[in-house]
Amino acid sequence: MIKMNIGIIGGSDGLGKTIAYYLKDEFDVYITGRDHKKGKNVADSLNIHYIKSNTDLAGLSDILIVSVPIHHTSNVIREVAPYMKVGSLMIDVTSVKEEPSKTMEEVLPSTVEYIPTHPIFGPRTTELDNQVIVLTATKKGKWYEKVYNYLNNQHMRIIETTAQKHDYMMSIVQVLTHFSFISTASAIEKLKIDISETEDYESPIYNLMIDMIARIVAQNPYLTYYIQSMNNNGPKIRNTFANAVIELRDVINDEDDEKFVEIAIKATKHMGDIKNALGRSDKAINGLNHEFTLLTKSIGNEVGLRHIYSGKIHVGILEKIENKTAILRKGNKVKELRIANIEVLSDRELYDWKINNLDKKTESISCVFSKRVNVKIIQDTVRNIPNIIDIKLTDTYGGPQISKNSISLTFEVVALSKEDIKKVKELFTGFGGIIR
Repeated sequence: MIKMNIGIIGGSDGLGKTIAYYLKDEFDVYITGRDHKKGKNVADSLNIHYIKSNTDLAGLSDILIVSVPIHHTSNVIREVAPYMKVGSLMIDVTSVKEEPSKTMEEVLPSTVEYIPTHPIFGPRTTELDNQVIVLTATKKGKWYEKVYNYLNNQHMRIIETTAQKHDYMMSIVQVLTHFSFISTASAIEKLKIDISETEDYESPIYNLMIDMIARIVAQNPYLTYYIQSMNNNGPKIRNTFANAVIELRDVINDEDDEKFVEIAIKATKHMGDIKNALGRSDKAINGLNHEFTLLTKSIGNEVGLRHIYSGKIHVGILEKIENKTAILRKGNKVKELRIANIEVLSDRELYDWKINNLDKKTESISCVFSKRVNVKIIQDTVRNIPNIIDIKLTDTYGGPQISKNSISLTFEVVALSKEDIKKVKELFTGFGGIIR
C-alpha cells in the first residue's frame, strides 16, 4: 500500500487506540475522540494527528475506521456518510456485524466502498501475528484485495464470511462464554466468598478458570452488555444456557446419577477433539508452573522481569515471592510485580538489556605474566565472566623493568561495573600474573 490518510473515529481509547498504534509507522493516521484533551494527548504520544470533528476526518480520509461502542456505531456511520471522499473506504470494527453492515449499505454513496470487520482481539494485544480478523463484505471492490493482502502480510488469520454467520458464531464465542463467566462471578459474589481464601485449595485448572473469568468481568461492562443485547441470537443462547443449568441442578438435587452421567458424556462427546483440548490446557498450566519455578529458584539473585503488557523491564534482586507477587529490590527501592503479568528474562536477554541500558566501565589493566602464558586463553576466560562486554590486548612490553622470563601485557576491559573489572584483576592474579 502507498502512503495514505487513515482516520480512526474513536482512536483515543480501546481498540481504536491499538489500531492507531499498529498503523502509525506506515500511514498518516488521524484520530477523533469524545474527550478532546485526552485525544490530543494520545495523538501526541503516538506521533499522529488529532481532529475534533468526525465529519472533517471523514472528508480527508482515504480509509475511515469506525471504532466506537457498538450501540453508537450505526449513528456514527450515518453522521459521516455524506462527507466521505469519493473512492474512499469505510471499515467498522465492532463485535456485531449485521446492524452496521445494513447501515453502511443503506447510507453510504455508491462511490464509497465498505468492509465490515471484526478484529477478534482486544486492546491488550501486543502483536498482530496469528490474531484472527473477520471480514464480512457483501461486495468486493478495489479496496478489498488491498486490505486482505495487508492483513495477510501481518500474518493475521483472516476469516471471510457473512454478517449473519459471524454473529451466530460470536453468539457462541462471546455471548455464551461471557454470560456463563459473568454468571459464575456473580454466584461467587452472592456466596460472599473471598477468592484469596481459596488459593490454598486451588488446582491449576481452577486457577486458569478464575483468571479467565476475571479477564472477562474486568472488561468495560457496557461493552459486555451491548455484545449481549445487540446480537440477534442472544435470547436463544441465554435461554438455552439457563435451561441447561436448571436441568443439571434438578438432576443432582434428585440424586439421579445415571441422568447426570448421560448429560456429562453427551456434552463431552460434543466438545470435539478432547486430546487437543487437554494438550492446550496442559501447555497453559505448565507455562504457569514453569514461570513460578524459575522465580522460586532465582530468589536472592539478580533477575530481569518484563511486564507482558507495558513491555517495561525491571531489573533487581528478587527478594521473595509473596501472595502471587514478586518482590524486587534495586538499591533502596522495592517493586512489587504480579507474577501473572510478568515473564522472566533469559540470561542472554538480561545481558543484552544491560548492554543497551546501563553505563559501561572501561579500564586498562597492565599485568606481568610468564612468557609462556597463552593470551587467547586469558581473553576467552575473561569473556566468560558475567557482565564482561569485551577485552582486547592493547600493548605488550618487555623492557628492563621486566624479568627476561616475563612479559607485561596491557588489556583494555569493558564491563558493566567496577566490581566486574575487579573480578578480571582477580582472574589475572589467578593465572600467576602481577598487576602493575
